[in-house]
Amino acid sequence: MTSHREHPTGELAAAISNTVVRALARTTGRGPTKARTTVGDNGVFVVLQDTLTVGERTLTDAGEAQAVLDLRRRWQRVMESEVSREVEQLTGRKVVGFMSDNHIDPDLAVEVFVLEPLSGE
Repeated sequence: MTSHREHPTGELAAAISNTVVRALARTTGRGPTKARTTVGDNGVFVVLQDTLTVGERTLTDAGEAQAVLDLRRRWQRVMESEVSREVEQLTGRKVVGFMSDNHIDPDLAVEVFVLEPLSGE
């Protein structure tokens, strides 16, 4: 694994953003249009904007926002192991926890990867 210390922080954050966007595109058929990643000592926090597909927007407009959120949670469970492995490869650290959620209006999502403690913590 490559340590995040070998990458400038901005480069690592961009690589993680791209990884998460690609994972969502593979899973839902469309990736978000904006992603911003923050890398901290014990975790990675990714904020995504403009995530919903046309079909999900149609359902939401028809009053079915809860169905869209339920479906998103299922997709997040499906992509969890693969995207966690990719984040591990980029950071050089094991992902010990993954949390994900969506918000309809505004159209936002978050992906949180909790990393194993650094040695000495």
